[in-house]
Amino acid sequence: MDMDDLKSWKALAAEHRGITLALAEFIANLRPRDVPGHTQDVLAKALVDTVGCGLYGLTTPWGRIMRDYAKDRQGPAEAGLWGAQARVSVNNSVLAAGTAIHSFDFDDHSRAKIHPGALVVPVVLALGERERVDGRTAMVAMAAGYETMNRVSQAANPSRARMRGWHLTGTTGTLAAAAAASVILGLDAATTASALGLAGTQSAGLWAFTADGGMSKRMHPGRSAEAGVAAALLAARGFVGPRYILEAEDGGLLFGMSDSPRPGMITKDLGSFWHADATCFKPHACCGSNHACVDAALALVRENDLDVADVARIVAGIPSVVRTQTGFDYRADSVLNAQMSLRYNIAVAMTDGQAYLEQFTPERIVEKQVFDLSKRVEIEIDPEIDRAYPDIYGGKVTIHTRQGKVLTRQVDYSLGMPENPMPHSEIERKFMSLASAAVGEEKAGDILVLANGAFKAKSVAPLNVALTEVTVREPAGAEVAATA
Repeated sequence: MDMDDLKSWKALAAEHRGITLALAEFIANLRPRDVPGHTQDVLAKALVDTVGCGLYGLTTPWGRIMRDYAKDRQGPAEAGLWGAQARVSVNNSVLAAGTAIHSFDFDDHSRAKIHPGALVVPVVLALGERERVDGRTAMVAMAAGYETMNRVSQAANPSRARMRGWHLTGTTGTLAAAAAASVILGLDAATTASALGLAGTQSAGLWAFTADGGMSKRMHPGRSAEAGVAAALLAARGFVGPRYILEAEDGGLLFGMSDSPRPGMITKDLGSFWHADATCFKPHACCGSNHACVDAALALVRENDLDVADVARIVAGIPSVVRTQTGFDYRADSVLNAQMSLRYNIAVAMTDGQAYLEQFTPERIVEKQVFDLSKRVEIEIDPEIDRAYPDIYGGKVTIHTRQGKVLTRQVDYSLGMPENPMPHSEIERKFMSLASAAVGEEKAGDILVLANGAFKAKSVAPLNVALTEVTVREPAGAEVAATA
């Protein structure tokens, strides 16, 4: 459909009028029995993974800045502020926690190009603490948030929206946070629709951070969580939001974000197909779009006992969207750009045998051997991989050695994708690695027990309280510089 044609635009909006209300009805009527067991298992893994990422994120400069900012703003003592031994407003709590979780780009993601845990989990725990909800309600709120965020992003057509410069975690996250908050507050469908409308009108998040390594990406989930909570709390007071926020022909979110929206994705198989099942977990501390190539490079080095000194050139075959997002020349000017740069990710993984916390320190990202190897990484669009994207987040790596050997590996499903999942035990191992670096092994273990039992608990408050009372080591493990 030609979206430059005003008639086509209006016809698409009219055809799908009512999708915001349909989504709101789904959220308001969702009950624990409606969420399949497998989906609940994925959400349980996501909760553990997200909390671990948040604890480590509190050690970063941007995590600390936002925590201190939230503490200074304070507000009514409604919910714990992670790592601060203080209680603040729910809005300030989720702002800081969401920023901390996304602070090292290690949090969960999906094919919809979003990071749902970073904003849904803080809302569930902070507002859940205030409202004294039990674990089953928390699980339903997480399910609503994850489903809303995935569906809104898919409806925007994530690849097209990304190419317009939107960071979809920020732009769709406000609605996910509002959905989760609406469940916690027990809002009816009409009020939930208002909450979604008020959240959508606060939608924000731009990709300009890669131009200079600014910190803004880190705060997008926190800001989205804050906006979504405010939207739900206002709606609960009777503040009416636009109830056609997604599909309105003039100013509807889907039409504002994308030149090729797919509004039907909001309601397609709603209630029978769960996008949360496709949640991806990260074994590498870098952009998820790069993981297939990182896995491929690691496999080639391991299987061929390859010495990186013998590498003449490396060719990475990726989708066109990923080339725009992560295929830029590596500048070694910030931790953020190192985490986003496919060239650096491949080079450091081949050199160190991993792309974990230690590979993204200010000292490591400027190290000459890795920097020089990154210059030998060439980026090209692979037609087959490009056609399959984003249904398949694939990547191909071809290594040319100085001895004339050509080694190739294609990975369609990197470790952590639903087709190649990380087991719960591996999520726990990652949690302990991240959390122990921040608060010590004993405290990390105590919090892990609470996180693992959260969905069966009589209250989620003890988990949020435990996260509040810990003292965070500064610095912890891989300290990062005061640039993103």
